[in-house]
Order: sequence, then C-alpha cells, then structure tokens
Amino acid sequence: MNRSADGIHDRRGGLQPLRRTGTADSVGRVRRGSDAVRVAFFAGPLLAVLSGLGGCQSVDHPVKLPVSYETRSEQLLVLSDFKLPQNHELIRELGTLREQVAKTLSLPVKRDTVVVYLSNNEAEYRRYMNTNFPRLPPRSAYFVANSTELAVYTHWGANVREDLRHEFTHGILHSAMKHVPLWLDEGLAEYFEVAGPKPGGINQDYAKHLSEALATSWRPDLQRLENLDESASMARADYQESWAWVHFLLNGAPEGHSVLLGYLADLRTVATPKPISQRLRHAIPDFEERFAGYVSKLTTGPQAISSL
Repeated sequence: MNRSADGIHDRRGGLQPLRRTGTADSVGRVRRGSDAVRVAFFAGPLLAVLSGLGGCQSVDHPVKLPVSYETRSEQLLVLSDFKLPQNHELIRELGTLREQVAKTLSLPVKRDTVVVYLSNNEAEYRRYMNTNFPRLPPRSAYFVANSTELAVYTHWGANVREDLRHEFTHGILHSAMKHVPLWLDEGLAEYFEVAGPKPGGINQDYAKHLSEALATSWRPDLQRLENLDESASMARADYQESWAWVHFLLNGAPEGHSVLLGYLADLRTVATPKPISQRLRHAIPDFEERFAGYVSKLTTGPQAISSL
C-alpha cells in the first residue's frame, strides 16, 4: 500500500477525537490530524463497561466482527454475518463504481483490498462500534484505515446502498493516493454516492440548499475548505459545498476538469502539492463567479434527481 497516513471517516460526521479502551490486538492511527490519535482495533472476547441510560452496563459476552461469510469481487471483500450471494446487485454495483471512479478521475485501478464488515443486526453493529470506538457519534457507516487495512464498518438497512457507495469511494481514493485533502475526500465520496447509470447525478437537497444560500448572503470559498485542517469536523454545509465544487470541476468547465485531474495526479506522488484554488485561479480567473452561476442552475439541470 502507498498510503502515508492512517485514519477514520464517519458517515458525514467528520473526525471525532477517540480514546483507547480495552486490550488491542493491533493498533491503527486516525487519519485526521498531524497529531494522530491512536485507535484500538479489537478481536475476540472482552469485558467492556458502557455508559447507558440507567448508568453503567456490563457486557460480558464477545463483541465480534461479522466475519462468518465472505464475498469477494476484485478490490472488494465483504465479511458478513449473513450469506450475501456473489452476484448480488449491490456487489455488482460496487464493482461498477470502482471502474467509474478510476475512469472519471484517471486513477490507476489498485488491488489493495477494501474490507467491508457488514452486520445484519444494527444493534450488534452499534454495540461493536460503541465498545471499540466509544468516542464516535452514532453513524450508519464508517471508513477506517490503518497501515494494513482499508475497512468499512456498517450494517444492512435502508441506507446501505448509499452508505457503501460513499465509504467504498473513500477506500478507492485512499488506495490510489498518498493523501486526500479532507474537503476533496468527502466531496468525491458525496459525488459518487449518488447512484445512476453514470456519475454526475444531482443531489437535489444539496443543490436546493446551495441555491437558496446563494440567493442570500452566502458566497463560496474554496480556500476556506482547503484550510480545514485534517483534524476538523466538517459541518453539513461543508459537505454540500465540497460536493458542489467536485461537481463543478468534473462537469462545469473543461478547464476545471483538467485542473482536478492534474491535482489528483500530483496527490498520488507529492505530499503537499500546489493547492487547487491556486491552479484554478490561473486556469479560470473568474472561477468563483462561474462556480456560483453553475450551482444556481443545478436544480434545473437535466441530471437533477432526488437525494437518496
């Protein structure tokens, strides 16, 4: 693997500070932040004390990962506690997504496995995450990376499709690049989360909110997003703006597309490449105005679809 850092993403929750607990068989580091927080990954039985509504509760039975069944497809490995057919629609869709991400972003197709730990029981999933990552907020999915594994933790539920598209995109990106800036990482994951025959569908909710914000006093600020350091917790508005910048760069202007691909290519080999805002200023001097005009028309675009 060529990754230079380890880390964890929660489902639209940004980075959260973590505290070690229990006995670790192996240890990874949080990707977000130069002062990396160490995270314990557990295996096997343990005795944990969890804080509940009625006070502390003892958990005296194993907290296990869902690893009874294995389904593999190219870069994807799904470990689950229920049998998932090899030809399941979701497995096929994630395989297609991998090809779309690589083609759209001109990234090499890597072989580094992205492991999805998929539980059929939300309560068990919550219990595992609460025990092993007690400081994380409740989310339906997380992407975690350490020096030996790219992992997604989630459960089967109403949002499993969009969750897996989002988190698997993180895995694909981090397998191909040395470093992915926070705003770009989430913007691309949001972009490819929207399912469709081809990438570029519109998250209608995001488009509506951004259009309304533009009509008041809000103005886009790519440099502000770039300056969100790696320990920042992104707000919902940051996810929306990051998604919109990615959409603009990939679909709004040929110059923007070229700038993004050049930036991604540098991220594969350079630790701190020239910021994309500076590149855009050179290629498209009025890029902020063009971005604002593009965003204002997203809700009426031909690809506009309802948010998943």
